[in-house]
Amino acid sequence: MKRYALVGTGSRAGLYLDALATTYRDACTLVGLCDLSQTRMDWHNRRLKERYGLEPLPAYSASAFDRMIFETRPDTVIVTTVDATHHHYIVRAMDLGCDVITEKPMTTDIDKTRAIFEAIERTGQSLKVTFNYRYAPAYARVRELIAQGVVGKPLSVDFSWLLDTSHGADYFRRWHREKQHSGGLSVHKATHHFDLINWWVGSIPKEVFALGDLLFYGGANAEARGESYPYHRYTDEPAAAGDPFALLLDQNESLKGLYLDAEAETGYLRDRNVFGESITIEDVLCVTARYRSGALLSYHLVAFCPWEGMRVAITGDKGRVELEVIESVEQVEVDQAELDVSASKSGFKRSRLTVFPMFAPPYEVSIPAAEGGHGGADPLMLEQLFSPSPPEDPLERAASHLAGAASILLGIAANRSLETRSLVRVDELLQL
Repeated sequence: MKRYALVGTGSRAGLYLDALATTYRDACTLVGLCDLSQTRMDWHNRRLKERYGLEPLPAYSASAFDRMIFETRPDTVIVTTVDATHHHYIVRAMDLGCDVITEKPMTTDIDKTRAIFEAIERTGQSLKVTFNYRYAPAYARVRELIAQGVVGKPLSVDFSWLLDTSHGADYFRRWHREKQHSGGLSVHKATHHFDLINWWVGSIPKEVFALGDLLFYGGANAEARGESYPYHRYTDEPAAAGDPFALLLDQNESLKGLYLDAEAETGYLRDRNVFGESITIEDVLCVTARYRSGALLSYHLVAFCPWEGMRVAITGDKGRVELEVIESVEQVEVDQAELDVSASKSGFKRSRLTVFPMFAPPYEVSIPAAEGGHGGADPLMLEQLFSPSPPEDPLERAASHLAGAASILLGIAANRSLETRSLVRVDELLQL
C-alpha cells in the first residue's frame, strides 16, 4: 500500500485528501499533514473523521517537514502550498527519498525550476504535475483530432481564456494578487492553458513576446471610474454590504475554518478588497509565441468578464479545428472549488467542437459527457495518480517535470518580456 503525505492544507488539498480517503483507500494510505497553520490541519482532520471515519492524521508544522518525512515514511509527498514555495518542498522531499506530486504551476521562476531539475538528476526521484485540464473530455478530444491528422501540421493557434467576475476577481482577493507569490496569472493560471497548447501542437515555445496591464482591478482603476471602495477587506465590513465583489469568510464553513479562523497563525487575509492596493499582477494579458515546430501562438487572457470559458482555433496545413467552452455565466458567487473543498462541478455549461477540413464541408464533433470537477477531468486525473493499475492512456496526459517546465517557461518568458518590453528567447532561460 502506497503511503502519501501532504504539505499545504488550504482548500486545494481537499481534492487529494478526499480521493485518498474514499476511492483509493484500499490502495493508498494517508500518513501525515504539514502546514503553517495547525488550525487548518485540525479542520481537515475533523472533516476526514466526520465524513470518512478516518482517525486524525499526524500534523506537523512547516518547520517540521523533515521530521514528518522521517516519522511517517511516505513514498510520495503531495505539494499544495503557495506556488512560490513549491520548489522548496519538491526538492527537500526528493532529497529525503520521496517521489512528488505537485499542484500546478510546478514553480514560478527560472532559478526554482533549475533547482527542481537538479534535484531530479541528483536523486532519481520522480515528479508529476497535476494538469487536470488535459483530462477534460473537450480538451482531450482536440488532442485526438490533431493526432488523427484532421488539421495536418499545426501552424497557428488562436487561444482566448475569459475569467468571470467571480472566479477572476478571486485571484485579486488572495495571495495570487502578488506576483512574488504566484508568478502572476501568466504563470499561475495560464500554466493550464500553455500546457494544453504545448500538448496539442506537440512542441515547446521558442520565442515569446507579451503585453499586459492591470486595467480593471486595483484602487487606481476604481478611482478612475468614479468608484470608491475604501475598505481593506470584506468580512465584518458594513460598507461592503451590496458590493458584488465582496467575499464574506464567516458565511461559509470551509472558508471560515481554513482561512478566517487561521488568521492569527498565518496573518493571511483571504478576502482582501479587489480594488485595494498592493496588487502586482496583470488582469489582461496578450502573449505571442513562436514554437520550435514553427507554429505561431496568439494568446489572450481577461480576468473581469461577465462569462467564463474559452475559445481556441488551431489551423494547420490540412484544416482547422475550433472549440468554444462556456464554463460559467454566474457573476456573484465565488468559484465552487473555493467554497467547498469537496465540491465537484457537474461539467461545462456548453461546448462546441467543429472541424473545418481544407476543401471539404465542416462538421461538428461530439464531446463525451463527464461528471466531476473541471468538466469531468478531476476523477480521470486522480485515477492516473492513485490507482494501482491505471488504464492505458494513449493521449499521454500524465505530465512530468518536463511538461511542467515547458508550460511555466512560456509564462516566465512572458513576465520577462513584460519587464523588458522585448522578445524573449526561451532557450536563454532554460534549455529543455
